[in-house]
Amino acid sequence: MRITSSTPLHLLFLLLPLFFALPAVVNGFGSMGPISAAFGENGFFCAIDASGRQNVICWGKNSSSSSSSSPSSLSSPSSPFSDAIPPMAALSGGEGFLCGILANTSQAYCWSYSDPTANLVPSVYQSTAYSHVAAGKSHACAVRGSYYSDQDSGTVDCWEIVRASNRTLSSVQSGLFYDQSINNLVFRKVVAGEGFSCGDVREGDIVCWGPTSAGLGLSGVSDRFQVLASGTGSLCGILEDSAEIRCWGDNSSFNEPPVRARFISLTAGARHFCGIREDTHEVECWGSYNSSLLPKGSGFMAIASSDFTICGTREGDLVLDCWYSNASSSVPDYNPPLELSSPGLCIPRLCGSGEFAFNASILNEAGLTSLCVRKELQICSPCGLNCSEGYFLSSECTANSDRICTSCSLCQNSSCTNICGLPPPQEMKQRRFRQIHQFFLIIGCSVSGFLFILLCGCLLPRMMASLNTAKEKKTVFGSCIGKKEPKTEPDGDFLHPPLVSTPSIGSAQVFRLLELKDATNGFKEFNELGRGSYGFVYKAVLSDGRQVAVKRANAATIIHTNSREFEMELEILCKVRHPNIVNLLGYCSEMGERLLVYELMSHGTLHDHLHGGLSPLNWVLRLRIAMQAAKGLEYLHREAVPPIVHRDVKSSNILLDADWGARIADFGLLTPSERDLGEDMKGDVYNFGIVLLEILSGRKSYEIDFMPPNIVEWAVPLIKKGKGAAIIDRYVALPRNVEPLLKLADMAELALREDPNERPTMSEIASWLEQIVKDGLIL
Repeated sequence: MRITSSTPLHLLFLLLPLFFALPAVVNGFGSMGPISAAFGENGFFCAIDASGRQNVICWGKNSSSSSSSSPSSLSSPSSPFSDAIPPMAALSGGEGFLCGILANTSQAYCWSYSDPTANLVPSVYQSTAYSHVAAGKSHACAVRGSYYSDQDSGTVDCWEIVRASNRTLSSVQSGLFYDQSINNLVFRKVVAGEGFSCGDVREGDIVCWGPTSAGLGLSGVSDRFQVLASGTGSLCGILEDSAEIRCWGDNSSFNEPPVRARFISLTAGARHFCGIREDTHEVECWGSYNSSLLPKGSGFMAIASSDFTICGTREGDLVLDCWYSNASSSVPDYNPPLELSSPGLCIPRLCGSGEFAFNASILNEAGLTSLCVRKELQICSPCGLNCSEGYFLSSECTANSDRICTSCSLCQNSSCTNICGLPPPQEMKQRRFRQIHQFFLIIGCSVSGFLFILLCGCLLPRMMASLNTAKEKKTVFGSCIGKKEPKTEPDGDFLHPPLVSTPSIGSAQVFRLLELKDATNGFKEFNELGRGSYGFVYKAVLSDGRQVAVKRANAATIIHTNSREFEMELEILCKVRHPNIVNLLGYCSEMGERLLVYELMSHGTLHDHLHGGLSPLNWVLRLRIAMQAAKGLEYLHREAVPPIVHRDVKSSNILLDADWGARIADFGLLTPSERDLGEDMKGDVYNFGIVLLEILSGRKSYEIDFMPPNIVEWAVPLIKKGKGAAIIDRYVALPRNVEPLLKLADMAELALREDPNERPTMSEIASWLEQIVKDGLIL
């Protein structure tokens, strides 16, 4: 079948009868979805946010100047994109411009990078309601009808986007991209490319028109497709029956497309295509693309591509993520703001088989009940069928939630051992039993005899002498290792206040090495939560079901810390109890190992949320985290006995628990001398000032792409000049009242004074932050 402007309409065969029938999210030229990209030199990305108001988030290319003091972003309040674009129901991208359907009126709205306030839709069409819009390289087409109406079909209007010599855009009514033969046809959907458009006619046929429609090479194609996406000179589609990929046109941009893989969405770049797989929701690309740059293990709900950069909405948290497609670089042209993006289009119908209605409650946003502007609307997303490598399917897709994938590190029964490549539970138990049995058979008798002689002849008298000496000495605190928390003892006329600010576990539990090996699956890499100078930290599931974090000392730490020092550290750690401290649960010191077991902080580090692509933090949460972290440090400085200096205060050592509460981790264990105590505490204050700047600006403490790269050298001079507002993170929507943020900037400047004597104490900082949070003026 040849689909061109000259093809008789009564001879056209059915090609795409259910184009966009599934809620698959497709972008590239001509596609319509919740996230889209404009191609070309003046390209940019936009997405519909997940606030429930369907506002538009836009971001442009990164600043090319190394002297820039802040990242260039279209979402910046100083950008015309801040409030210029009204709420949208759907988006579609062309070259240098985007088009969308207004959420409230269903009218079409097109805009460019240079002037988003100028509607590029011709005035004759601006008052018309449309149900579908498609932007091509230099034209756009739209189907008449209300977007939220059951009447999702109508006639088509098209207009040309004209580029002036000064690169400004304007629109004109033009016959170049319109054919009179389609004047009376009723369409359900349209797709636009470079010099061509195709429409899904209500009666079931596909009609294509435009000067380049014959060059696609679609002659003889009689399959049905559910999704199409077009690049600069090519077209790919997803077959309706098999969900497999078929491509036409310039094959240099789609060489070696996936074979027998099933997809739910497509996007096109300058020389590549990408799609979201149906089974795992992972992204797969073909054409001129560096596959090593693809995100590993992450599922996506929606994706869009500009010439060389792909951006998508992650399925786990709806955070926007971007990566580069060019094999010569791993740095994306576009860095999106830390805002949540809608996973799909809001539609007025019930979800069908293989779909689930997205539930806004999983975002944990107070008061958010829907991602759509109207209560009767919902987002129907395709169910995932499988999980990425290293995860197993723990819950099937339901009407209101997608399938749930759980890390293989949490596999505890036979239902997941085969998927995760683990031996059956019974075999694991038998293996452990054999190992233990063999161990005792080989060395049991000889070791027991040797120990008996050693204890009786040498160690027993010395142990008795040590115990007598210990009774005569007055200790600062009693041992809590493996014992119940002792009562405080009077020291002359002074009674030490209790150290426990939260209900104490009473003792540090002694764990067996074998138990912790089982809980971490043998300290496997996929269970790793992080690593540092001390060693590695692993996620673990204990036999009683508790999820914990296990810190395993490396060889260097063990060599430089003798057994007595380790015991002293445990004595301090097991007494440190505070709601803003990562509390010790237990330890293990078998077979030369040094293992500490802590509470698991399920939301990771503050650093990862500010800089590492995890879910964004709003200003209320950022201020509360700052206050709680300050309280944790205040406890170490003032209430712990003896006082503790952290020595390594940074955003990666501030962890977030299941309730988003801030906890201080990895604090110094060996207390400095009294002479150095005050000076070292002022060092903690200085480092906390850097954390405050990170919270306020969203910048890392040191970034080579900025000038100056050091956050202190950049921010402090601005604050001293009364320009604290210039460092506020532009990737987070500004609150109505910025006064608390300016106070935070002043607080950071005080903490970062060069003279330690001019810096406040952690108690003062904690008090100031507590007052800001208590006043609640940030809303």
